[in-house]
Amino acid sequence: MVCDKPLPIWVGRCGPTVVRRESGDRSRQLLDMRSSEGEEDNMNITKSWQAVFGAFFSLCLLVGSPMVIAASRGIVRGRVVDPLGGSISNAGVTLLQNNKEVGKTKTGQDGGFEFSDLGAGRYSIHAEATGFESQNSPPAYVSDGGASDLDVILHIGPIRQEVVVSATGTEVPESQVGASVSVLDQNQLEKTNALDVLDALQTIPGMQVVETGQRGGTTSVFVRGGDADFNKVLIDGIPANDVGGTVEFANLATTGVSEVEILRGPNSVLYGSDGLGSVINITTRRGTTAVPELTYSVDGGNFGTLREDGTLAGAYRQFDYFSEFSRFDTQNSIPNDAFHNGTYAGNFGWTPKGKSDIRFTLRHTAVALGDPNALAFYGIPDGASQTEHDTYVGVTAQNQTTPRWHNLARFASTQLQFGYINPSPTGIPFDPFVGTAYDTGPNYLGNTVTICGANGFCTTGQAILDFAGVYPLTVNSSTTRRSFYAQSDYQFRPDLGVTAGFRYENENGFTNSQGIISPADRNNYSAFFEGRGSLGRRLYATAGGGLDKNAVFGFAATPRVSLAYYLRRPSTSGFFSDTKLRFNFATGIKEPSIAEQGSSLYELLSQLPQGSALIATYGISPIGPERSRSFDFGADQDVWHNRARLGVTLFHEDFYNLIEFVGAGVLPELGVPPDVANATAFGAYINSDSFRSLGAEAEIEADLGHGFRIRGNYTYVDAIVTRSFTGSAIQPAFNPAFPNVPIGAFSPLVGARPFDRAPHSGSLLLNYARKQFDVALTGYFVGCRDGSTFLTDGYFGNSMLLPNRDLQAGYQLIDLSGNYPVNRHVTAYLSVSNLLSQHYQAEIGYPSLPLAFRAGMKFTLGGESGWWK
Repeated sequence: MVCDKPLPIWVGRCGPTVVRRESGDRSRQLLDMRSSEGEEDNMNITKSWQAVFGAFFSLCLLVGSPMVIAASRGIVRGRVVDPLGGSISNAGVTLLQNNKEVGKTKTGQDGGFEFSDLGAGRYSIHAEATGFESQNSPPAYVSDGGASDLDVILHIGPIRQEVVVSATGTEVPESQVGASVSVLDQNQLEKTNALDVLDALQTIPGMQVVETGQRGGTTSVFVRGGDADFNKVLIDGIPANDVGGTVEFANLATTGVSEVEILRGPNSVLYGSDGLGSVINITTRRGTTAVPELTYSVDGGNFGTLREDGTLAGAYRQFDYFSEFSRFDTQNSIPNDAFHNGTYAGNFGWTPKGKSDIRFTLRHTAVALGDPNALAFYGIPDGASQTEHDTYVGVTAQNQTTPRWHNLARFASTQLQFGYINPSPTGIPFDPFVGTAYDTGPNYLGNTVTICGANGFCTTGQAILDFAGVYPLTVNSSTTRRSFYAQSDYQFRPDLGVTAGFRYENENGFTNSQGIISPADRNNYSAFFEGRGSLGRRLYATAGGGLDKNAVFGFAATPRVSLAYYLRRPSTSGFFSDTKLRFNFATGIKEPSIAEQGSSLYELLSQLPQGSALIATYGISPIGPERSRSFDFGADQDVWHNRARLGVTLFHEDFYNLIEFVGAGVLPELGVPPDVANATAFGAYINSDSFRSLGAEAEIEADLGHGFRIRGNYTYVDAIVTRSFTGSAIQPAFNPAFPNVPIGAFSPLVGARPFDRAPHSGSLLLNYARKQFDVALTGYFVGCRDGSTFLTDGYFGNSMLLPNRDLQAGYQLIDLSGNYPVNRHVTAYLSVSNLLSQHYQAEIGYPSLPLAFRAGMKFTLGGESGWWK
């Protein structure tokens, strides 16, 4: 029997970031209305760090203190529900301790169950019911006299829907969310033997991943046509973005990753600045086994590839621990393109009482790589190289203050360090202006090459590889982002709850290019309020608003509304199961980068002797936030007795007030007084760019039986630049070989597509899994894209430019991976990327990796594989 009591369910994460809760979760506040009202807890946050740390450690003391006088024995209780929160009565519930059965019971009419008189330890629940797939809960620690809530969602059929947090800020089943959310779990990452997070992101609808060159090359992720710096990335709740939004996805290995959750669309209500186009939440694994588990894996392949990985994980009483270190090295297939990535991920938790949790997470990445530049454009590799060191640290404390009230506080620190060096110029010296006023020394040309685009245009010649200047050429930057975040959730009724949060963040950093330093020091504040509700187990709604106070642009407000409606509710009978309609409206903002702030019109004038007078006279204001506005509408249909799911989504994204560099001669066309424009010398960054993107996503997932599963998607994107005043847009370039075709040399023309966004893209994943082995075959399909060669010939002319439209050829890739467990301690695995060894360039000019394989072994001791031997 399925009762209609709509409830959001916890299965293991919290907050507007991906941090999973073990015991004492606020699921009781969402699911159980029987407990008494709780005490109020008000936290005042000031601008000083002393108050910030004081508030944080005050909550830690609250976490470690019992709220009431404890009983002598522990309790595990909870409810078993369907995907819409309806109670499942008479479900079989088994209590497990260290994967051993210690009790059995049946759920009541409200789906509830309870096990009492338990000793201290870690427990989990196995639930099953007729017409549903069985399910295990995550383990939770129960202290002496403590109580733990373990609620379980049972799915109808083998196609699962995960519990997500990115869309609402609280744990809600995906079935009750109106936004477009996808989840990549640890199982998929392991079955495909994905090295980096970017490998898995390519299987998500609406996402295009562009890797510049081979392994380790700069990698951009474009979501629904947005720019590469429109994605808010969090690692265990810690912001991973540099100031201004950029993230280097090439450095994000799957080391220690338990889950990746992707929200396609803006959400600055919950995440503040940088949540302009999407939110990507990465969760670190945690230890769960009473017996420590130690793994070591090693593999090698062509191009001098070697990877080693080791983990240690487990749980002892109130403590759980997880550590993983990996090292990956490859020479790639072209000169000066070696890549090294060493990554450590750690997750350490303490559960002092059943309703409290303190967690420390750490991730550190050390990267070194060669930078040969666009080999196909120059015929010779450049001699440059770069290094990166990124560290992410977070401490999170949370407390289930009452069954209805949950509180969380987090301190986070992000440290990003980047260094680039070109020791000496590479190429053929060439100085056509020797002896003239324009003589600045020789530039260095590449070899003579012929470049052809997918649009049929070709050109032959030599382009400047390294410009004249002082060598070694160095660029380095350092960014530190430290933040304090507090969130409070309250559930008035099972179908009505609210969440409020506050964030303080200090951003400090600089960019140093050949001795020219651009510093920044910002103190930013943000707050949000959001409500969630449901009606009759058919309609689920979320609405809220955020307010940001940024040190650069001041105040900005961001509203959001999301709806999910079931025309047909989930059913255990019939070919057609549930039919779900989705609607989402959201807005986003992004702060300027350090370079954009330093060279903005306001900042440039502020540095001039007469600048203050010009600012006051003409009312020049600081550079503003970049903005987005998004609508999407979708429908999901489960068929074949819930063995398959079909989904279609239509989206419309507006990106406006975008920041671009506008020349001094063009600024007056935007209303900037001529004397102000002339005072900038060359020009300035202003909010004058905009483009829109609309399209459709289609996806299918099916369990075909006999171990076969399939998942595929297709995305159509129609993105158009609607406004731009950069030099390339105002004054297009012309190649003398085709003088009637205007070219955007360094940025797209107005009315054209943004670079690198393919109108057509998709992926297909076919997996076959049996007890003896599993095999995964993954295909990626990308159509033609607009772009530019960005080249200048030896005379600073345009002869090496090609028309932008469909310049970059489409490509199709197939990857193969497999795992074979020799026994419970040893597993052999294989991974082949670009199985057909297609010669292609994901970014024109940069040859991508041909067929590359890795083969290795994984050894496991302890944990669920058995006792140490």
